[in-house]
Amino acid sequence: MASVSIVILNYNGKHYLEKFLRTVIKNSKGHEIVVADNNSSDGSIDFLKRNFDGLKIISFDRNFGFCEGYNKALCQLSSDFFVLLNSDIEVTENWIEPVLNLFDKDEKIAAAQPKLLDYNKKKKFEYAGGAGGYIDKYGYPFCRGRIFDSIEDDRGQYDDTTEIFWASGACLFIRGNLFKKYGGFDADFFAHMEEIDLCWRLKQDGFKIFYCAESTIFHVGGGTLAYANPQKTYLNFRNSLMVLFKNLPTNEFIAKLILRWLLDYIAATKFLLTGNIKDSIMVIKAHLYIWKNIAPLYKKRKLAHHSRRNLTGVYNKFLLFTYHIARVRNFSDLKF
Repeated sequence: MASVSIVILNYNGKHYLEKFLRTVIKNSKGHEIVVADNNSSDGSIDFLKRNFDGLKIISFDRNFGFCEGYNKALCQLSSDFFVLLNSDIEVTENWIEPVLNLFDKDEKIAAAQPKLLDYNKKKKFEYAGGAGGYIDKYGYPFCRGRIFDSIEDDRGQYDDTTEIFWASGACLFIRGNLFKKYGGFDADFFAHMEEIDLCWRLKQDGFKIFYCAESTIFHVGGGTLAYANPQKTYLNFRNSLMVLFKNLPTNEFIAKLILRWLLDYIAATKFLLTGNIKDSIMVIKAHLYIWKNIAPLYKKRKLAHHSRRNLTGVYNKFLLFTYHIARVRNFSDLKF
């Protein structure tokens, strides 16, 4: 039987641990459960030690962020599979085995995710992963069940297990040996879109990323960084450019990056005109980061394979046009 480590990265999330950890333990019998703490100041460690005997706790002396925090935690573990689980998630019965069965069927499956539904609106897909992640030809990520801010109700329309482009970091199942072989997450991302970068690197080497419809979890979302926080705007714009810089095929690299640059400035102008001055500044700040770090980004780019194969999960059209001009709101209405 394959060994599994369920790893929850925590930063001042005591209230979520109080709410959800017992359910994780109850529905994950036979599997190792680990809480890695990013130097929380809210009493998380004391709470865990008082209430959970035998729970494996990894404590850091500072906040390493999502990416480096997981990298440092998982390098201390040796299980066949890692499950990276956000602290603000309610798992259900039998949420692990269907995904493990999926891995058993195909050794080329490197990572997978369950169905992510909204904890507060149980019939709606959750923003961070829905029924599996996709990407358009210019690097805009979206999900089955969520295009930009339009979120669908779960009516069973995506109850088919299928290959996708990226699996959500909110609940990421991944083969332990591959996570380590590929160096884990890029620590420079800190948080947001790091799973897209990792999945893209895996896919370029011929591995598959899957969505498992037989497993369901409920995600609160925005537990560490609120959706309206300007810092999230900064990370999303910066990390999106980093993903493209590192992974775009050479023949597409220049043209697509220039276009994304222009589209980002249009977004910054829109933020400014609608009174979101901080968000506008964060877009500019994101671009300045890229310019200042061209050399190290190029070194990372040279390490990637930049496969020109048609990667499953890419929408080879311009999603912004499809969404804003053609007014397509549901994933099922997209024409691949």
